[in-house]
Amino acid sequence: MEHIYDMVIIGGGPAGYTAALYSSRAGFDTVILERMSVGGQMTLTDVIDNYPGFPEGIDGFTLSQNMQQGAQHFGAKTMYDEVVSVDLSGEVKEIETAFSGKLYAKTVVIASGANPRELGLENEQELIGQGVHYCAHCDGRFYKDKVALVVGGGNSAVSDALYLSHLCKKVILVHRRDTLRATKVYHEPLKNAKNIEFYYNSVLSKVNTENSKVVSASLIDVKTNMKSEVECDGVFISIGRKPATEFLQNQLELDKGGYIVADESTKTSIDGVFAVGDVRTKVLRQVVTAVADGAVAVHYAEEFLA
Repeated sequence: MEHIYDMVIIGGGPAGYTAALYSSRAGFDTVILERMSVGGQMTLTDVIDNYPGFPEGIDGFTLSQNMQQGAQHFGAKTMYDEVVSVDLSGEVKEIETAFSGKLYAKTVVIASGANPRELGLENEQELIGQGVHYCAHCDGRFYKDKVALVVGGGNSAVSDALYLSHLCKKVILVHRRDTLRATKVYHEPLKNAKNIEFYYNSVLSKVNTENSKVVSASLIDVKTNMKSEVECDGVFISIGRKPATEFLQNQLELDKGGYIVADESTKTSIDGVFAVGDVRTKVLRQVVTAVADGAVAVHYAEEFLA
């Protein structure tokens, strides 16, 4: 007989490990599948200062390790493996992994997260967290009274620019088109923000550094091909996120952005399957909202298993 877990959790970020904590603490046989390292996007933040209980802040790596240890204290298991496909249609759910074969579960919590879309710049990877960022609410505080450059023209980019405008001396918003795609609700606040400078019809081609610190950004005008350089202390790339849902293969209902359709109950279109954290449709994607999702999912999973 194959072993059937009470709960398999796909993804070892804050949502996944909170679900694991609550599930294992309730006495359920629980395993977390994590394809890379514990913590997900949280580990990219040097200091998380908006998570309750840490007045001096805490680094993402340490918080990730603490969350894992908390879940494992109650018996949750961690398997480092990649999920390649799932079959969620039956009473017993099947999860196919790259190295460990198939796992079977009565309930599944999908906490696979969403990754920021990158520009593909030459030195982008090496500067992540060291001058190049993807979350203004996470890392904006490092640029208080400095100059930050934001790339993008949608709601997220404009929201980031407005948030940074309250912290930074100046914010430079770079957008490849001649008008913003952000909804009208953002237009009036943008007009009132006196320290936001706009570069339309422009793309970021290079982030320039000196002594391992960002000092400027090279821009190209897409209409005239003219090159320019603007001084800045940090770059925030906000051109969207890509939810990690490739392995689902049309198993669940997704929205037009590829996120799993699930409301505050975290219930998906299939009974016994829950979506938590950044991978589900939601207004705010933060560590604190991710951990809340994890707890909520287990509440409804308990009802399902009863």
